[in-house]
Amino acid sequence: MVNNLAIAALALSAALWSGCAPSRASGPARASQGGRGEAGAGLRLRVGVVEFENKAPYARGTLGAAAADVLVTELAASKRFVLIERQRLAKVLEEQKLGLSDLVEADTAARMGRLLGLNAIVTGSITSFGVSQTGTDYLVAQRKNQRASAVVDVRVVDAETGRVLSAESGQGQATLSTSEFLGMGSRAGYAETLEGEALRAAIRQLAGKLASQVDAQDWSCRVAELEGAQVYLDAGSESGLAIGDRLKAYRQGREVRGAKGQLLGRTQEEIGELEIVEFFGDNGAIARVAAGKAPARGDLVKRPR
Repeated sequence: MVNNLAIAALALSAALWSGCAPSRASGPARASQGGRGEAGAGLRLRVGVVEFENKAPYARGTLGAAAADVLVTELAASKRFVLIERQRLAKVLEEQKLGLSDLVEADTAARMGRLLGLNAIVTGSITSFGVSQTGTDYLVAQRKNQRASAVVDVRVVDAETGRVLSAESGQGQATLSTSEFLGMGSRAGYAETLEGEALRAAIRQLAGKLASQVDAQDWSCRVAELEGAQVYLDAGSESGLAIGDRLKAYRQGREVRGAKGQLLGRTQEEIGELEIVEFFGDNGAIARVAAGKAPARGDLVKRPR
């Protein structure tokens, strides 16, 4: 019996010893992203990412925040957007007495986006999430496999009209394998980092396409304040503006709605042309009226076509 055990041990050692260190797998890797924010490429849109709603039966409270943070990281890596802190978004939700489920309504999401001067707001939900564990035990050798899988749905809403710009779904998984031989090797309980890896894999699957669709939108900002001949804008150097840039100011009028009641946009009247003369704060600019009339607070400002 002892000889049989020894033979079995020697046979298993060749197959398992190289696997004693944990091995991980997740996918896919981040794709290269180019666009609006690259050198000389233009202006950067202001985007807010709200904490994701967790609709999965897997009730871990931090999943929604973790998913939003992963997407923020992916969008920030593209250097194409000015991303608003999630804490500021959460504060507006609280002040407006809104929950994450309320943001399913595009008009509600757009209203929140306008309060923060955003061009677009990103909402999402975790629709499926699971963690499983399997293993084998060969008396002198053990092997354990852990797997996490996630499915996320993401929507991008135009903060001006409430129109859904993009609706994407992504899925991802991550695995961790560990093994022991005669009590030696790696030991692993539940690997919490698998959650993040599975979410990251799911979000990376859609992040590039999502960024391109958001980036295709027209850039705009708002008149924040007027003081004498100075016009203060709620976008500055961080948004890609430069001293001497010319922008056009528009006065918005009545809402235009479709046959089903959805907001299509607002009528616009061109007021005048502004020239950037100075920057202030984290992301603000001071302009002068270069042509036409002075705008009013809240007027829309766009780059000339």
